[in-house]
Amino acid sequence: MARLATWYELLAVLVGSFTSNLMPFAGPSNLFIAMIAAFSVDADPITIGLLVALGSALAKFIHYIITFFIGRFVHKKWKEKISEKGTRLRHWAPLALFVVAASPLPDEPVVVPLGLIKYNPAKFFIVYFLGKLSITIVGAYLGRAGQQSLGEWVSQEVMMAVSIVLTIVTTIILLKVDLGKIVERILKRKVELT
Repeated sequence: MARLATWYELLAVLVGSFTSNLMPFAGPSNLFIAMIAAFSVDADPITIGLLVALGSALAKFIHYIITFFIGRFVHKKWKEKISEKGTRLRHWAPLALFVVAASPLPDEPVVVPLGLIKYNPAKFFIVYFLGKLSITIVGAYLGRAGQQSLGEWVSQEVMMAVSIVLTIVTTIILLKVDLGKIVERILKRKVELT
């Protein structure tokens, strides 16, 4: 009979996801967090994905709430600019939130403005959670597949070390490479070609 994950292993997945996502602009990919968790904790991938997504969404919700309340201390000129762009931002908020949550793009350029315009907190949390869930379940299934295929030849400790190294390398690459500029260049070239 297979050993099932204990409650404290599942709690460790939730807390690990939460704490790693508390760092603004520098948190590791939740895809890798889910992969590592699925490789090391004997639980079904959907549970792992749910826990990693919930931890991530709770951490970003703290960022959102902080900017939500900091908004009252923003300079008057900034408030006017924010309120001007607020209607357009509210319109695109669900799509933007889902995309940054489900991709390796930094979240803060979307999270902070939504907090400042006092976007609906419940909508923020739900959309962000669903975006994270879409990527963490994929990561958990990849981690489980890796565990099943490589588990016979490579020890769990080695695979965890490799996963951690890959997470660090990916985080460094994401910090060094400005994805926004790359997307901007691609869109600029596309416009020039048309």
